[in-house]
Amino acid sequence: MSQKKIFLVFVAISTVSLLLHHGGHFSWTMEAFHLGCPALRSHPAPGLKPKHTNVVFLKTHKTASTTMQNLLFRFAERNNLTVALPVQTCGHQFCYPRSFTSHFVHPHTLPPNIITSHMRFSKAELQRLMPNDTIYVTILREPGSMFESLFSYYNQYCQSFKRVPNGSLEAFLEEPWRYYRPDEKDSMYARNTLTFDLGGDKDRPAKDVAYAQAFVAEVDRVFSLVMIAEYFDESLVLLRHLLSWDLDDILYVKLNMRTPSSKRSLTPGLPAKIRAWNSLDARLYDHFNASLWRQLSVLGPACVAREVRLLRRAQEKLMRSCFGGRMPLLRSAAQIKNKDLRPWQPSGKVDIVGYDLPVNLSRGFSTQFQELCLKLIMPEVQYTRVLLRSQSLRYRRVYQLRPPQQSHPLQQPIRTVLPRHPQVHRSQPPPPAALGPASGTRSTSTSKPAAGTQGRTTKLGPKPSQTQAS
Repeated sequence: MSQKKIFLVFVAISTVSLLLHHGGHFSWTMEAFHLGCPALRSHPAPGLKPKHTNVVFLKTHKTASTTMQNLLFRFAERNNLTVALPVQTCGHQFCYPRSFTSHFVHPHTLPPNIITSHMRFSKAELQRLMPNDTIYVTILREPGSMFESLFSYYNQYCQSFKRVPNGSLEAFLEEPWRYYRPDEKDSMYARNTLTFDLGGDKDRPAKDVAYAQAFVAEVDRVFSLVMIAEYFDESLVLLRHLLSWDLDDILYVKLNMRTPSSKRSLTPGLPAKIRAWNSLDARLYDHFNASLWRQLSVLGPACVAREVRLLRRAQEKLMRSCFGGRMPLLRSAAQIKNKDLRPWQPSGKVDIVGYDLPVNLSRGFSTQFQELCLKLIMPEVQYTRVLLRSQSLRYRRVYQLRPPQQSHPLQQPIRTVLPRHPQVHRSQPPPPAALGPASGTRSTSTSKPAAGTQGRTTKLGPKPSQTQAS
């Protein structure tokens, strides 16, 4: 055999050996080749852009945002990043519903790379706090299912809901102004909650079309990606491309879900009434649902569907590893033995379920893997405490070693540029007085926010909602 043939045989054997060694990547590459999609390579593969690590995620209410927050918390810990967390007087939120200010940020969590706890959005304050190359992301949900969830979840906190006879959603929507008081405690849960979270005027009349159009345009200008809860996995595909992250960076378990008995079906006619009462939120959702599908079409339907399949496959593998070879069973708070894993319960009328790890998880698994599994299912309140504790320890270690004059200032200089991702940039009309304190309530909410389940749809194309968050 000639030397050339021997060399070719050696190269072929080496290539096959390498591909078999990286079995998962081999299947990704073959599937990508078949569909004409770019291969899913992981860092630090040559030619990949560095992962983008400066992110604002505006955590909205009842939109699967708790699941997203958990994903971002874990990403930050894996990459030794700093997450801005609230001062203790604010609880686990940035003193919501007050408009965000940098004074709400715990000094041991400065300067931050990521911010993701509940707040009322203030673009100017976040520009002061975050680096210039920060990418802004948020998430919306279909108004009908979202309002049903809000009505159920906050029924014992929001006075506009509490005064409705028999807790009837139908009665509220029949005469909303009979029960709704714009300026009272927690009124932001009873009308245009997404608009309020984004800094807009929740009580702007529906006939003020110019305001609504300008507000949507301003949100579009500021946020590089607006995810849609009903298409959570597809939204994560866009997020992964936007931030140049790996598939492993977007794995998740659904958190903060209600039991089926805590949900109610919407009778005919109610969705239309909900959209009319929450007209600004409906306009936001319609605009960004269509925008999401336009962005997905650029990647290609087959390639998006492939990435969603790979994501779900990797998630199932991880969950089976964490839960003793089986998929996890949802448990009520009373059934969960580990108090660090018990989800917060808003009232006796709503059951929020969570997970419990197998007692024998420690056998055969490293401490690092056990911690991964624990954090994967840890509820928001407990994870926020854990993260604040670890970042405070790191802060003390770092700054006790530095002379006082070299300590980093606790407040960043004023930022003047808010970047827009070039792929989704488009010219916009003049923005309204939005994405800042446009309207407000007079008291600070003490209720616990929530997120729910995510959509599992992979068939591409603009369409009405198919699945719901809790």
